[in-house]
Amino acid sequence: MTAPAHAFHLAQLNVATLRYPLDDPRVAPFVELLDPVNAAADGAPGFVWRLVGEGDDDATGLRPLGEDVIVNLSVWETPEALWDYAYRSGHLDVMRRRREWFERHVRAHLVLWWVPAGHVPTVAEAVARLTELQERGPSPRAFTFASPHTAAEAAQESGAGPAAV
Repeated sequence: MTAPAHAFHLAQLNVATLRYPLDDPRVAPFVELLDPVNAAADGAPGFVWRLVGEGDDDATGLRPLGEDVIVNLSVWETPEALWDYAYRSGHLDVMRRRREWFERHVRAHLVLWWVPAGHVPTVAEAVARLTELQERGPSPRAFTFASPHTAAEAAQESGAGPAAV
């Protein structure tokens, strides 16, 4: 029996290497956009959860990949919901300016993977998925918008049932 589509959500991690420290005036426009962009995500159709720092409204203080790398980790009901937020909202305006604030990545900087509904991914889990994508390429366990996989494919590949996707 196949689990209903809503039994799984899409997790995403993206990382960005800062060109300058967050308190540098050259990054001030990005910092000023954090609250409105995060509020838009929180209110977007299909949004489930996003990582925030201790006592913060964003996760910029968390630096699991180095002092110059910020992370964004969130969960969405569907790939379409995440795509619509990322590419069909005010978020796109911020993305268009990313080269002002962030270095160009040589390796993959975005990873998507399926999680059981209600599961909150850890930063360690997210970084492991990104590493898997960087080292092995796209698979049902770690993929991108350009190389999508379904939750059913992820469950089948894991061989351990839906909870292990």
